[in-house]
Amino acid sequence: MQVLPKGVRHIPGYLDRSRQEELVKVIRDVVAAAPLYVPEMPKTGKPMAVRMTNCGSLGWVTDRDGGYRYQPHHPVTGAPWPPISEFLIDIWRAVAASDKQPEACLVNFYSAEARMGLHQDRDERDLETAVVSISLGDSCLFRVGGRTRGGQTTSFKLESGDVVVLGGEGRLAFHGVDRIYPNTSTLLKNGGRLNLTLRRVNL
Repeated sequence: MQVLPKGVRHIPGYLDRSRQEELVKVIRDVVAAAPLYVPEMPKTGKPMAVRMTNCGSLGWVTDRDGGYRYQPHHPVTGAPWPPISEFLIDIWRAVAASDKQPEACLVNFYSAEARMGLHQDRDERDLETAVVSISLGDSCLFRVGGRTRGGQTTSFKLESGDVVVLGGEGRLAFHGVDRIYPNTSTLLKNGGRLNLTLRRVNL
């Protein structure tokens, strides 16, 4: 049996196929209002491997000059982010174990070649409330470790409909995506993986 770091929960198959399809429609509406774009790494301006957008009162963004941060508007269009749907808020309420509401939902789209290096979610003022991650589309190899870089990590496959919660001692766990498994899901018309990350930003 896979042993995960304390505070890290993997809930396989949390969303059945019909609910996954419903959520994809929700995200299509988000992307229509706030198009996917390619973010840049701080200082270097190197493009990231994923395309991203957000919904909520705040959205996580990054670019060469401004670095990692939250802001209330899309960096390309300048428009406010669309609101977080009740569908996503219901998932949050069910698994986050918090009375606070999510303020940001980061949407990352992974093509077959995309990766995400080990990192912590620590750009929020609130580092206590859990982070809730939802997987849609192609499976990926997810890696998670402890609160310090370079420690022991555990890898496991995330499939469409799975949910991961980083809470308690696991809130600042290093985590990343080592690879995408192409053609492992028929959920997204053109393949790839969507990852939705619900976060509380302010105290």
